[in-house]
Amino acid sequence: MEKEGWDFDPKSYTLLIKRYSTFGEFGEMKRLFMEIEEKGVKPDVHLYTSMISGYCKLGNVRKAYQVFDEMTERGLVPDGHAYGALINGLCKAGLMQEAEVLVNEMQSKGIWINRAIFNTMMDGYCKQGNVDEALRLQRIMEDEGHEPDANAYNIIATGLRKLDLHDEAKRLLLSMVDRGVAPNVLSYTSLIDIYCKQGYFFEAKRILSEMETKGIKPSTGTYNALIDGYFKHGNYIEAKRAFIEMETKGVKPNTTTYTALIDGYCKQGDFVKAKRTLIEMESTGVKPNTNTYTALIDGYCQKGMMNEAYKLRIVMESKDLIPNVYTYTSLVHGECKSGNVDGALKFFNEMPTKGLVPNVVTYTAVISGLSKEGRSGEALRLYNQMIEAGVIPDAAACSALSDNWSCKGPLANDYHETEKSTETLTRSFGTSQKMGNIPTDHNIDQLKPSSNLSIVCWKFPENGVLKLKTDGSYCPASGKSGMVGVLRDDRGNLILVFSSASSCCSST
Repeated sequence: MEKEGWDFDPKSYTLLIKRYSTFGEFGEMKRLFMEIEEKGVKPDVHLYTSMISGYCKLGNVRKAYQVFDEMTERGLVPDGHAYGALINGLCKAGLMQEAEVLVNEMQSKGIWINRAIFNTMMDGYCKQGNVDEALRLQRIMEDEGHEPDANAYNIIATGLRKLDLHDEAKRLLLSMVDRGVAPNVLSYTSLIDIYCKQGYFFEAKRILSEMETKGIKPSTGTYNALIDGYFKHGNYIEAKRAFIEMETKGVKPNTTTYTALIDGYCKQGDFVKAKRTLIEMESTGVKPNTNTYTALIDGYCQKGMMNEAYKLRIVMESKDLIPNVYTYTSLVHGECKSGNVDGALKFFNEMPTKGLVPNVVTYTAVISGLSKEGRSGEALRLYNQMIEAGVIPDAAACSALSDNWSCKGPLANDYHETEKSTETLTRSFGTSQKMGNIPTDHNIDQLKPSSNLSIVCWKFPENGVLKLKTDGSYCPASGKSGMVGVLRDDRGNLILVFSSASSCCSST
């Protein structure tokens, strides 16, 4: 620069740093910032903001904060862009409390909080599952004169969908037009994805047609939603047709597209097409990822083709792709289905050494396998281990264990009969999903007043049947009575949670 007659001023450096940051050349960005000091050039707020943004893109939020503090220590006053860059980095790192501190600081200094900062904060909260806080921010945003844009609606809709509140997300997205907000490609894609997941393909195609009529070109993600939806509902012909249409319209398939195709073919049992798709994918320059190989591995495991699954895992690791929780869960499930529970335990015990935490599906597969082999003591100990690890058992996990002890013999060898223990269930345990750790398919709000229960449990009498006594039962809208309860050992440790819907306990 110097030889070509360039002036070493902050503006020149800022432009270069922005360029390096945009193209991910973070090494050059840091080198240039050090050069500024050597040349005696005094950085301005814009230059510092570029550095903050660069470090945030690099994922080094702490360094970004240091640069921010250095800027203020030098007497420079951060503007909205500087605050926004740091807030964006903090939100992406999930550091919402620190981001809130900066927002409050902006307000106290009278610095205008723009729509982008509000959207960033809402996105951060939604990623943490805190949609209520995101909606609170949206109300503040409106009070301060910012009309939510399409991005704001998309962010909250995505947050709702992560909580499985698909109908609420759909209503929110459909309300955009009524409020004068034009949906963008992400809005339409989200709607299409919701309709596909719910099996409403006519509506999904109608939305696709509407977006094209309005001059909005469907993205790769749009077609991915259609392809995945068709496959999930067993409509393989339409899935392939959507893939062909996608290529015809010049929309390039990505890794997710090919992975959806491979997963669909595997579920159909067509491994020839699945492998052919993998070859086609690589030949077009699209790189398979861990999920791609996991889809194939899971397909082989579901069919008991364990040797093929092992070979594919070796190929996967040779490409520096690291197996994830779903890869291991597929292998564990496959071994159990093949009757090789010890092989499943080997994979299960390998997971922590790879930094992976088994999920409820992983635990359930092993518990079920152990139960089917009559290894009830090991199954029960693994169930306890699951609860101690903070993994909440679902109906399938309870059933995997309860099927064994209620139908196949006693667990008296593992636990002695103990005194009565009482648990009282109250309405405060939650609705629609779980009452504490107790799975139920019913909304507790629909239960009759007798849903406050005292369940008294005796454990494993000689005949191997668990007897339960209750002062009442719950009666959902279906009119069928049911029972819920817990089982603890003589030290008060939780052994089992159950509902009559998910187990075959006899009761008295």
